[in-house]
Amino acid sequence: MSNVSIENLSKNYGALSVFDQINLNVGDNEFVSILGPSGCGKTTLLRIVAGLEQATEGRVLVADEETHKPRPDMTLVFQNFRLLPWRTVEDNVGYGLRLRGRSRGEARAEAQPFIKMVGLEGREQKYPYQLSGGMQQRVGLARALAIQPKILLMDEPFGALDAQTRELMQDELLRIWLANRKTVMFVTHSIDEAIVLSDRVIIMQTNPGRIVEDIRIPFERPRNSAEIRNDPRFAKLRAEMWGLLRQEAIAPDMVGGVSGE
Repeated sequence: MSNVSIENLSKNYGALSVFDQINLNVGDNEFVSILGPSGCGKTTLLRIVAGLEQATEGRVLVADEETHKPRPDMTLVFQNFRLLPWRTVEDNVGYGLRLRGRSRGEARAEAQPFIKMVGLEGREQKYPYQLSGGMQQRVGLARALAIQPKILLMDEPFGALDAQTRELMQDELLRIWLANRKTVMFVTHSIDEAIVLSDRVIIMQTNPGRIVEDIRIPFERPRNSAEIRNDPRFAKLRAEMWGLLRQEAIAPDMVGGVSGE
């Protein structure tokens, strides 16, 4: 089991309340996106689940076990790729394996299937500066998958990509997730992205951060992002989510997400 349960979670920095009384359950192998404006606590929530920060109140359980620190069965993918510029693709993908005690040869061998999975076969000896932004993010995704976590936490992993590359990476993630299912918590500013990728979308608002809606996405899998965007249900869901978000002042970066960027 790899379900995540968040119970009565609150986070304060002194007098500032980041979010208050968050309750959320993410099922085994479920893909759940957390959508909301800047300042609602999305990233902080993900970091607490990852064990990188501590909550002020409440608790996080993974497979019914309370957790307070990073776990070997969980990994976090950031927006900035955090690749090591002096390492090749295969050594970047195998980096987490090296930290877990594999030899360089073992790490390279174990990394190879994941390099192939993200479509970078033949580029094993390239360095990050020789890759496009989309390729660099594929390396980051392969590195996260190579340690074979049960839970994948993703903090706006495609936010720095151009619109076209972002849509291609969404399709790539859909393909990889379908072939290699994991429990996923995915933070995004983009309504379109949340609908395309998710089983459920959690809508958050600010002051303090709180969950205002939990929306189940009706599209069956496997999915194609272009087909989903042309489905009348997509426009209806998009309008519903935007209606929830526009009830308060929306940060400028949310507007781009609404337009599908």
